[in-house]
Amino acid sequence: MDLIARATELLAAHPVVDGHNDLPWALREQVRYDLDRLDIGTDQSASLHTDIPRLRAGGVGAQFWSVYVRSDLAGDDAVSATLEQIDVVRRMTERYTDDLRLALTADDMETARAEGRIASLMGAEGGHSINCSLATLRALHQLGVRYMTLTHNDNLPWADSATDEPRAGGLTAFGEEVVREMNRCGMLVDLSHVSAATMRDALRVSEAPVIFSHSSSRAVCDHVRNIPDDVLALLPANGGVAMATFVPKFILTDAVAWTQAADENMRANGLHHLDTTPAGMAVQRAFEAANPRPVATPATVADHLDHMREVAGVHHLGLGGDFDGTAFTPSGLDDVAGYPNLIAELLGRGWSDEDLAKLTWRNAVRVLRDAQSVAVVAQAKRGPSLATLSELDG
Repeated sequence: MDLIARATELLAAHPVVDGHNDLPWALREQVRYDLDRLDIGTDQSASLHTDIPRLRAGGVGAQFWSVYVRSDLAGDDAVSATLEQIDVVRRMTERYTDDLRLALTADDMETARAEGRIASLMGAEGGHSINCSLATLRALHQLGVRYMTLTHNDNLPWADSATDEPRAGGLTAFGEEVVREMNRCGMLVDLSHVSAATMRDALRVSEAPVIFSHSSSRAVCDHVRNIPDDVLALLPANGGVAMATFVPKFILTDAVAWTQAADENMRANGLHHLDTTPAGMAVQRAFEAANPRPVATPATVADHLDHMREVAGVHHLGLGGDFDGTAFTPSGLDDVAGYPNLIAELLGRGWSDEDLAKLTWRNAVRVLRDAQSVAVVAQAKRGPSLATLSELDG
C-alpha cells in the first residue's frame, strides 16, 4: 500500500481535529454570511479553502471554526461582530446536518465521529472579543465558544501580543483573572498570537491544559508567532497541545521577508494586509506574479512537527491549518483536502499509526476533556468572577 493510501486509511479511523479555520470570517467578507451565495455543501475552490466535500476528502473529523474578528474592531463593535460569527457557525450546522454536528464537549466530538459527521466547535480569536468583561467571556462560553486566543495581532490592556510592542510584560493581574475564569468555565486558553512572556504567564497561572490553535516551532522558523522551545518544554507538565500551522510565513524562513513585502504592497493599495476578499487576492496574485513566492510543502510542516515532538513529546501535538485565514498555503496543503499529504509525509519519516492517531484526533479530544474536568472542580470551589480591569490593574 502506498503512503497516501495508508494515510487515507488512518484518517478514516482517526480523523483530523483541526484547531483553526477562518471560514466564518471569509463568509462575512465575501457574502455577508449569505450561505445561499457560497454553498459550502458544494465545491467552492474558486473562492475558499474550505467546503464540505474537501473536508471529507481531507479526512477532517472535527473543526474548530474561528469566530475571529479583526482587532481594529474594538469595544462593543468587536463583541457584536463575534456574535455574528457565532451565529453563522450555528447556521452552518443547522443547514448541513448530514455532515456537521455542533460540538460543545469531548463526548460530542466522539459522538459526531461515530455518526460520520464533522464535529463543529468554535474558538474566539482575540480577547478583544470580550471587551474586558468576564461576564461577556462567560456569555461566549454559554453560546458554545470552547477556546479563546488571548490576543490577536495587537496588545490588549491586559495581555501582550507577539506582533506588537511589549506593554504589559505578559499578562496583567486582570489577564491572569481572565485565564482563571476560562479555567472555571471550561474554555481552553489558546496561546497562539501571544507574546512569549504571555505564554509563560498563562502556563504559570492556568489550572487546565492550554492549546496553541495554530502555531509552529520558533527554533525551526524564527518568527514571533511561533513557540519557543522553553515554552514547548512546559507542555508535558501542563498537559497542553501545540497545533502546528501551515501558514508559509510562519513555517518557511524564506517566506518571512517575502510576506512582509507582500503586506506592504497590500497597504500601498489601500487594503488591510489580511484581506482575502477577491479584490485583495487579486492584488496578492499580481504581486506574486511579479515576485515569485518561496513555496512551503508538507515536508516543511513535518520538519516543525519532528522538532516539536522532540521537545514536547507526541502527546502534546496537533494540527491547526489556518485555512481561509491566509492568502497563501503550502503546495500539497493547498486547502482542507490536503491532510493526507502531510500524514503520508510523516509516515515516510517513520511516525507510527499510534503516534499519528494522537496527532490527528486523540490529543485534541483529551485536552478538551481535561479542561472540562478542571472546570467541574473549579466551579465547586468558586463562583463566577466579578473582577474588573480597573479594579485589578488600576
